Amino acid sequence: MDTLDTLKKYRDLWWCLGNFHLMAEWEKAKFPYVLAENVTIDKYIERKDRFNVHGSWEWSAKHEKNGIILGDVTVYELPTQAHEVCILEITGLIIEQCRPVNRTDAKILLGATRTCAKGFCKEPDGSFRPDKSAVVLPNGSDGLTAPWPNIVIEVASSESVSHAKDKARNYWLHGNRVHDVIIVKLYYDSKTPVPNRMKAWHYCVSGTSVQQKLKPKNKFEFGTHDANGDLLNYEEGTCVIKIPLDCLYHGVEPSIQVPRSTLPDPIILYFFYVRKAILNSFSYLNS
Repeated sequence: MDTLDTLKKYRDLWWCLGNFHLMAEWEKAKFPYVLAENVTIDKYIERKDRFNVHGSWEWSAKHEKNGIILGDVTVYELPTQAHEVCILEITGLIIEQCRPVNRTDAKILLGATRTCAKGFCKEPDGSFRPDKSAVVLPNGSDGLTAPWPNIVIEVASSESVSHAKDKARNYWLHGNRVHDVIIVKLYYDSKTPVPNRMKAWHYCVSGTSVQQKLKPKNKFEFGTHDANGDLLNYEEGTCVIKIPLDCLYHGVEPSIQVPRSTLPDPIILYFFYVRKAILNSFSYLNS
């Protein structure tokens, strides 16, 4: 058995057994990577749930056979340490500021919610929304009537920037499904697992034209180095994304008031702390 066949055998274990095997050498894989072909959406969902896979796999319809839609399961992202810490820190910043409305009608629901629409199934790295009314069938986030998130967070480590932006513009923001999308890209020096360059984009559907919705409202570098490899220095209060309560509570149930006197407006995400959390998670490398 040659090297490619051996790698495929071990990589198939993620789909077959939920085993993210060391011998698969996923860090050397070329992405996107087709993990399984001719799979029904029900089988995809069953495997994702059974193996507790979040955000790494996507399902897209390819063809119909005997009245059954079959598709491919593709890997775009790997669950690396920096990727997971980045997600946790960003979601933590939002959760902390929304804590005062916990256990009230204005509570914010969060999680990596699976979504399905028009032959595609994807789960964001993080999402937030208030209680919202059902969506007209079949336009819901579950392909039925479930409401879509208002805020979606996507962290790209092995995923390309072009793929993350394409999904933001043509899936999440399509038809105003989602109100705000935050993308973070982590760039690595091949010699270390610590990202040295980090970049963020913030998309928001608030605007006066379709074209404005396709362009980021805000973007910035927040890593230790920029694209040219030069050292970055910035203050604690810079590199921020601001989410107005009108965005966070877009489409909220009419009976629920936006808690303007309780929550900060806007919700501010300081990416100084996101970078700090990522770098601190690798402090053991310096000991």
